[in-house]
Parts: sequence; C-alpha cells; structure tokens
Amino acid sequence: MKIVGLNLDIVWKNKAENFKIIEKELQYLEADLYLLPEMFSTGFCMDAAEVSDRNEESLEFLKRISKEKNAAFCGSAPVEENGNFYNRMYFVKPDGEVSFYDKRHLFSFSGEDKVYTPGKDRIIIEYKEVRFLLQVCYDLRFPVFARNNDDYDAVLYIANWPEKRVGAWEHLLKARAIENLSFVFGLNRIGTDGNNLLYQESSHCFFADGREISHKDGNIVSAELDMNELKDFRKHFQFLNDRDGFSIH
Repeated sequence: MKIVGLNLDIVWKNKAENFKIIEKELQYLEADLYLLPEMFSTGFCMDAAEVSDRNEESLEFLKRISKEKNAAFCGSAPVEENGNFYNRMYFVKPDGEVSFYDKRHLFSFSGEDKVYTPGKDRIIIEYKEVRFLLQVCYDLRFPVFARNNDDYDAVLYIANWPEKRVGAWEHLLKARAIENLSFVFGLNRIGTDGNNLLYQESSHCFFADGREISHKDGNIVSAELDMNELKDFRKHFQFLNDRDGFSIH
C-alpha cells in the first residue's frame, strides 16, 4: 500500500485555485491513496457561512480526481448540512464510494467549537485490505478516542497544525503509533494562512515501533505500508492484549 501526501500551501478561501494546485502537484505521481490536509480547499477558516460547501464542491473534486488517478483520496472540507457546519473528512474510492468522518474534537482555542458541530462516530474504512481510522488535527490530543481495539491497522491524521506547537504534533504522532501498534500517517499543511499563522513542513509516517518510514521530495511525502511486517510485529509484541477495556459515550 503506497500513500502519498501533499504538503499543500493552501490558498486562503480559494477552492478553484487549490483544486488546480493539487492536480498539478499530483499529476505525475502514482499511489494507492492520496492524502490532502485539513480543509484543503479553503484553509482552516472559521468563516463557515462563507466558505462551506453547499453543493459538495470539494467532494465532487475528490470524486473526479480519484477516478482519474484510479486511487483513493482523503482530505477534509467545511460542509453545511441541515443548518449545521461540519469539518468533514472524506475518504473517496476510485469506484465512487464515499465515506466520511466529521471531526469530533473541535479546536476550542480558535473557536472552532462555536462555529462547527462535532461528529459523534468513530469511523474506520477498509481499502485494499488495510483498515484506516480517520482523524482530524486536534483529535490527535485525545488518545482514548483513537485507541486501537484490534479494529484498525493505520491511523490517518490530516491537519492545519501551526509551527508554534509543531513539537506536540510530531511527538504525539509517534506516540499514537507506538501505543496502538499501528501505522500512523500525519499530514500537515505548509505556508502561512489567512490568520497569519505559519505552518512548517512536518508530515510524517511512523511504523508501530516508532520508526519513521516516510520519504520526502519537495512538497510530497510518501510511505509504503507493509502489512506483513505489521502482522509479524503484532504477533511478536502482543501489547494490545493488555490494554484497558473502556467504552466511549
């Protein structure tokens, strides 16, 4: 399973331009799954009424490019539905099948919780015999929600995580991989957003023992997920058998 992530310098509130940049950056690449950052079409924006998709613009873009590349695409966009706004992470397969996860932990420090509605469901998607847990940015700080109950193989974190707190981002990504005996791919954006926040290149993919397995080339970060290696590692180190039992309400 090859995953390619795009360290996108998101153009603030400009969906058409972001779509154009993404297509250009990925046109000569091949992968099974492509990752795009949190709110890849607009930037992490609290002006939800202005920027949210009402006609599924971001989703339609993902469906089109997924079909063209014959690969899955994953990224989040602000969405309006039934009078509520959601930070919605889409997982789109090349056959047109769409799944989504609405960000559960909203970033109260920026007022996201005052604008967007939190999701309720923990979403796991299976694609090419790999089970993926979908997570968005601030979710990374809440390990209980991401705890592996023997139900996934990899976690996908997409983010707009500023440079000022990037150390926490990188340490927690590695921690989630180690404690859950899973692959963890964290994709962050780069550049400066409309709030003048700086984002440095900080995308990573870690193996279950904490080793980084990603490779970087310009704005592209890629990783190969070797499921046989993961199965052997889990068979040898059966730490998940000793995890605490709990339920999420």
